[in-house]
Amino acid sequence: MSINRLATVCALPPSSIKNILYGKSCNPKLLTIKMICDGLDMTLAEFFSSPEFDGLEQEIK
Repeated sequence: MSINRLATVCALPPSSIKNILYGKSCNPKLLTIKMICDGLDMTLAEFFSSPEFDGLEQEIK
């Protein structure tokens, strides 16, 4: 799926998608992630229950 197509189905600007994909947006808002999940027809739980997140340690500030 192209960046423009993903942006369309997620109702986000293409620049937001590009910034996330290319690492320029280091901390996207939960609402943005939710919109991407909705566009991809997946839940936030499905998104966050992946190997990429399983190995992360919680950061305490």
